[in-house]
Amino acid sequence: MIRRSFSLPTSTASSSSSNNNGKNNNRLGILLICTVLLLYTIGLLESIYHLPVPNHRRRAWIGKLTKRGVVSFGGNINLSKTGLSDVQYVDGEGKVNKLGSDSVEDLDDDDDGGDGSDESAESDNKHNNNGKRNHNNKGQQQPPIPEARWPISIRDEDGNFEDVVHPGHKAKHHSDVIMSVPRFWIDDPVSIHQNKLMSRDLAMRIGSCNEPDPLTNSRSRGDACPPSERTIYVAIASYRDYQCRDTVTSIFSRAKNPQRVRVGVVDQIVEGEDGPCDAPYAPCSSDPNQMLCRWKDRLDVFQVDAPLAIGPVFARHLGHRMYRGEYYYMQSDAHVTFTQDWDEDIVSQQEATGDEMAVLSTYLTDIEGSIDPATGRSLRDTRPIMCNTDYEDGQGNKYLRHGSQPEAVPTVRGMPQLQPYWAAGYSFSRGHFVVNVPYDFYQPMIFQG
Repeated sequence: MIRRSFSLPTSTASSSSSNNNGKNNNRLGILLICTVLLLYTIGLLESIYHLPVPNHRRRAWIGKLTKRGVVSFGGNINLSKTGLSDVQYVDGEGKVNKLGSDSVEDLDDDDDGGDGSDESAESDNKHNNNGKRNHNNKGQQQPPIPEARWPISIRDEDGNFEDVVHPGHKAKHHSDVIMSVPRFWIDDPVSIHQNKLMSRDLAMRIGSCNEPDPLTNSRSRGDACPPSERTIYVAIASYRDYQCRDTVTSIFSRAKNPQRVRVGVVDQIVEGEDGPCDAPYAPCSSDPNQMLCRWKDRLDVFQVDAPLAIGPVFARHLGHRMYRGEYYYMQSDAHVTFTQDWDEDIVSQQEATGDEMAVLSTYLTDIEGSIDPATGRSLRDTRPIMCNTDYEDGQGNKYLRHGSQPEAVPTVRGMPQLQPYWAAGYSFSRGHFVVNVPYDFYQPMIFQG
């Protein structure tokens, strides 16, 4: 009994100590959870704050906190904006404008949430539900955009070429190789997009129409141009590809409206060994109905000696230089067979997104069993989605390789499906894609595919 009575207080004291430790651990756990949630909330607010701000009401309440020193967020680094305030352009009246000056709309949050927010909200109200063009520019200076022309060809631009130093030879410190290449449709893209998300009003000023406006005779009609008449520029980078001419033939022969299509090919060949992409199999004089003969005025081929080829990025940069303000931009490999009425089909898919900045892209399906030889129409009802990624060995290193999941009937119908990756072998977008994100000139031998 004595031992039992002696052990009881000991047991009670131990239990009390254990309970206290448990309470302390609970407090520490709750404190840790609250700290994590607080950090997560701050990170979420910062991410929201640094999202691109379209033409809706500014996030002025966060702007007030950050600009008055109450809260200090990290801010995103955007190297493309370096020196933006020093960039100048000349408008149509010969006046020199400076980006970042008062003549350019400031997209930053307003300190007081007043005029800027009200103007943005008013701008939203001037876009109806169909997304029609807003003609009210509130007196702002319009960036210089070339006049839309159609048909058009770089063959008519002998004075619009410029000499550049071949980037591959320059990188190797070899003797300079001078190339005469087409100038960009817009020499200074920054003067157009100003390193900001392009507004719909500005985007609608880019894009030619196969049929001119009946009143003004203008080819720049925005979304007033019927979808079936909106022009398409197809850029093809070909390296000694014997199927290139077949691809071009397929583009024109199976387009529902080939008159609105223009193809620009960067043809990297060995002259005398490879057939040029614009050379028909038979002389046009003996068979003028060949697609390469019938539509030769819609085909521009920029020939490059194959030894000067330094990868697809360089070739596609040259292809971007041949863009001339078409409404849509399509990029394709040089060994592709198109289906019947492909132009009507892809335009309808693009417009179904309801997104001016949408880009359609995929790894194309193998041709075997995919196209009806009699009608030229697709036999498949499946959709390849690029969502697989794995590390692939190559040249002593491992690198990420993106692939497609096994094709299946899509669960999302009536519009394209979102996917995380983009494929250079096939891409379709609005023409201002070339203005906003042109291919870089200095990325030799970049290839993954």
